[in-house]
Amino acid sequence: MEKEGRKEIIKWNFIGKKEDININKNNEENKKKSNNSKSYTIREARTMIMENINPNDKRQMLALAHGDPSIFSCFRTCRNAEDAVVEALRSGNFNSYATSTGLLTARKAVAEYLSQDLPYTVSANGVYLTNGCTGAIDVALSMLARPGANILLPKPGYPYYEIRSEYIGLETRHFDLLPENGWEVDLQSLEAQADSNTVAMVLINPGNPCGNVFTYKHLQKVAEVARRLGIMVISDEVYGELTFGNNPFVPMAVFESAVPVITLGSLSKRWIVPGWRLGWLVTHDTHCILLNSGIIERIEHIVSKASDPVTFLQAALPKILKWTSEDFFTKITNILQHDANICYEKLQEIPVITCPYKPDGSMFMMVKLNVCLLEDVEDDMDFCIKLANEENMIILPGVTVGLKNWLRVTFALEPAALEEGLERMKAFCQRHSKNHIKCY
Repeated sequence: MEKEGRKEIIKWNFIGKKEDININKNNEENKKKSNNSKSYTIREARTMIMENINPNDKRQMLALAHGDPSIFSCFRTCRNAEDAVVEALRSGNFNSYATSTGLLTARKAVAEYLSQDLPYTVSANGVYLTNGCTGAIDVALSMLARPGANILLPKPGYPYYEIRSEYIGLETRHFDLLPENGWEVDLQSLEAQADSNTVAMVLINPGNPCGNVFTYKHLQKVAEVARRLGIMVISDEVYGELTFGNNPFVPMAVFESAVPVITLGSLSKRWIVPGWRLGWLVTHDTHCILLNSGIIERIEHIVSKASDPVTFLQAALPKILKWTSEDFFTKITNILQHDANICYEKLQEIPVITCPYKPDGSMFMMVKLNVCLLEDVEDDMDFCIKLANEENMIILPGVTVGLKNWLRVTFALEPAALEEGLERMKAFCQRHSKNHIKCY
């Protein structure tokens, strides 16, 4: 960072053209530098654990391992969203391919939706529709891949960032989230991991896997550090607005004047329709930094080769975003808040588990597993495998999201099912506790 007179000049590390994108060339060079030797997707970990389910156990299998509560009637999406999809499909007007960036009407709708929480108007030209938020992650990481580049990821975090980065040869480094501070970013850790080849950092807000919601003040500090480092912020806001604690949701793009921001999102979580696979990547570029640095050119080059989301779902998007009632959103957040309270209170009854933070948002919480208090349990993965076999339920081991001997618990279930699952977990822990420590 330099100053010329009164004008501050920032050297942005992500400058480049589409010709810099060469995944095969990047792969071998950067894969060796990644500080994670083996990564599992959540699906892979779930499948490994599911293989240990006892087929003779006739109880309902309870999944507290992934963010898809759509199977429960209380979490069914709103009627107007379903009607909008049916109307678009039956019109017969959306059976063809869309453009690579998405239908203009849908892009305008996303821009208007995001602009509600921002001090400026988002341009539809900066909106790119993707196959779910996963598709948006693919585009965001691929646009940054070039020889020697690295990206900063939160620890714990969502493992797909690690998996995708490894595949395209983008080196990953990790900054810590601090459980004792409500899972805030360890800003010293963030700065310590960066160098002149660092191109971006990823922030997930509301948090997956931690259930935290960053405050305005903390996000402002993150933006200041990112600006000082000359990196952009990729803000994963797929759980945006799913908040129910003391901290309201603040989009990272509020700080776009300080640092370039790319927002990732989708219908999946707030509307409880993960199977619809409709997401978006949005550039916030009022100062044309991303345009002048070649990032926009790279994005358009990548999306021209990517699979498009279903056209009739794109056509339904404007009505879904505009006409969904606040009553629906309130109902969903009220259920999640009730579930989060149940989860936090029940887990505190288990001595071998420590709950450092009560969730403020998303569908998850991270808890520490005190393995030293357990007999015949080696680590978090062993815990989850044996729990599945003995109690017909699935929990995600923390090693999957970057923290060994922690657990990621999904609380987004029908409340009675959640309570039953937590009671099973309590019984399992009591059986395996050294000296059979009593659960309260």
